[in-house]
Amino acid sequence: MQFLKILFWCLLVFVAAVFTFGNWTTVSIQLFGGLVAEVNLPLLLVATFLLGFLPTLIYQHLVRWRLRQRLSIAERALETERTINASRATDPMPIEEDEPAPPAPVAVPSAVPPGVA
Repeated sequence: MQFLKILFWCLLVFVAAVFTFGNWTTVSIQLFGGLVAEVNLPLLLVATFLLGFLPTLIYQHLVRWRLRQRLSIAERALETERTINASRATDPMPIEEDEPAPPAPVAVPSAVPPGVA
């Protein structure tokens, strides 16, 4: 698979080089204040590509960073819950001997209706 990646990038560089040599012309750009800039066409195309690509790339990296942070927080919370539940399962609550035992329930006499023996 690595070979195919390298082959793809080499082919892309070759096509870009052929395009650059075939279109090496200057383009005049009208700027503000009556200024005119003479720029080579391949340089202009690379600049416009980067102008559109870089903000999108930065946004994608920020979203991925935020999602990694949220995932990290969730994993830490899950690990904390697992350790708490594991400690509860292995160590039952010990009964301290200083505390008195709860009183035993007292039987309440029920009233017997007259005539029933």
